[in-house]
Amino acid sequence: MPQIIPCVDIQGGRAVRLYEGDPDRETVYFASPLEAARHWASLGAPLLHLVDLDAAIGRGQNRDLIAEIVRELDVPVEVGGGIRDREGAEQLLASGVQRVVIGTAAVRTPELVTQLLDAHGPESVLVSVDARGLEVAISGWAEGSGLQVAELTSRLGLAGLETLIFTDVTRDGTLKGLDAALMAEVRRLWTNTLIVGGGVANLQDVTLLEQLNIEGAIVGRAIYEGTLPYPLP
Repeated sequence: MPQIIPCVDIQGGRAVRLYEGDPDRETVYFASPLEAARHWASLGAPLLHLVDLDAAIGRGQNRDLIAEIVRELDVPVEVGGGIRDREGAEQLLASGVQRVVIGTAAVRTPELVTQLLDAHGPESVLVSVDARGLEVAISGWAEGSGLQVAELTSRLGLAGLETLIFTDVTRDGTLKGLDAALMAEVRRLWTNTLIVGGGVANLQDVTLLEQLNIEGAIVGRAIYEGTLPYPLP
């Protein structure tokens, strides 16, 4: 059974979900990200995925809130959003974050991924490949990179990355369900551990993940609104 990882997206100090990654189309689910994290931890989440949306688009950061969640909870936490340099990544790891998730920097400064993998190992470093179709999106999904998913995944495999997060930007936060053909193609391109996001809506999507041998999914709106039961039955 694929692992379902609850997501806590943080914007303006609150736990939100965005529609197709648009920061101006948010739904607030919890006034406090710590409250949201506690909620999923209380339901048995083995891992939490935190995203600093403000840092991702360059209009601030929520590092203090993230540090508070790490201090208060015994559940392992992985963090993405706006991690652009080694110092920022290592500050998060030093604060108790189990895994850092590199996004835009994996495209713009690919040597950062290699440096972090060499220093901390593949168990502590993930890369999030966010895409519209098969073109990689960067800068909080606001820009196309001109880089194709196949080229980036090839580079990351050669760098020694073990776990890849792939997010279908066009379906994130929409409850439209997974794009089966796209998921199958990404599974073909990435043979190491694959975690997907963007559009998981219900148990049918979980069945698709299982059929494609995809190891897990990061899920937000579907579990916040109950279209996907959590924990899984």
